[in-house]
Amino acid sequence: MNKPRKNRLSGLADQPVRLLLDEIDEHISDNEFRSKLKGSLHQLSDLKFALDESSIVALTDRKGKIQYVNDKFCEISQYTREELIGQDHRIINSGYHGKTFMKTLWDTISSGKVWHGEIRNKARDGSFYWVNTTIVPFIDNDGEPYQYLAVRSEVTKLKQVEAELQQMMSQVMNIQEEERRRISRELHDGIGQSLFSLVIQMDRLLADQANSGVEALRQQVTRIMEDVRGMAWELRPSVLDDLGVVPAIRTYVENYTRHYGIEVELECSLRKRLDMNKEIAIYRIIQEALTNIAKYADVAEARVNVEDTEELTLVIIEDQGAGFNKNNAGHGVGLFSMEERARGAGGTLRVSSEPGEGTTVTLLLPKAVQV
Repeated sequence: MNKPRKNRLSGLADQPVRLLLDEIDEHISDNEFRSKLKGSLHQLSDLKFALDESSIVALTDRKGKIQYVNDKFCEISQYTREELIGQDHRIINSGYHGKTFMKTLWDTISSGKVWHGEIRNKARDGSFYWVNTTIVPFIDNDGEPYQYLAVRSEVTKLKQVEAELQQMMSQVMNIQEEERRRISRELHDGIGQSLFSLVIQMDRLLADQANSGVEALRQQVTRIMEDVRGMAWELRPSVLDDLGVVPAIRTYVENYTRHYGIEVELECSLRKRLDMNKEIAIYRIIQEALTNIAKYADVAEARVNVEDTEELTLVIIEDQGAGFNKNNAGHGVGLFSMEERARGAGGTLRVSSEPGEGTTVTLLLPKAVQV
């Protein structure tokens, strides 16, 4: 059932508008000007009504102190208007977003730019809700923000659906990784060992009597062994499970350079093992990004940097090659796979590229993500 519309000047927040209209009637004698001014004020009041009916609205001063909230803000946060006015937004801070996220937000709006993003807040009863947020700075004559208008729409249900889909994708990828590991082990320990035993038997035959046919067969079997080991490594390197992501990356880079002839500058400050989900994401994203460099970048060198900070693990894969136009490149399977792996590990993936200026793939994995 639709809610009946209030009179546009009936609310407490419209008192200044009503007073302005009284002042106009009392002090402005020019009928045409008075009519236009009153029409503009009525239009402004209508816009405010539409905004209040559709969105969660808050107005803060330059320090972030709340000066105004509409009814929808009070409804979703479960705080009264009196409890919110004079506070800052820490009153609804869920603790989900790290210092870097909040610093970026404030750096953006304090420089006079509009900020867009999704924020998870906490209501008075402790429940969490997501809002799609736009924060607009109001600029004074000196070019400095003096107020911030935050307009939000609730997207909690959408985020819940996204989380369910992400969980499904993570399960699919986990099953895929387990299957890769099983097949890799079978190739290495099963077929690989059988071929190795065959080579030993051939060596014994050759030791007893030289035979060019056996020698040629031995060389062929040796090449098959190398191919099998390479397939096993591509599927799932055992060193990733046994020793962790850093030795796995170093070994992969060495093999990659030998295979493609592309020198990779590797810098890594990661000293401790992460949980397996994050390690797999890091390894697979580096693997996919370097494979793309070999296929498309047309370069002789690339760079991989794995940096461990207090808040997150940062992975950067970059080249100075051909690059591409992201607007015309579509959404390839490789990029989709990297993005899903990043999300499945609780992180985000950014890809920056321009034709002729190379490509940078950045993975950010927060140390702790609250669910």
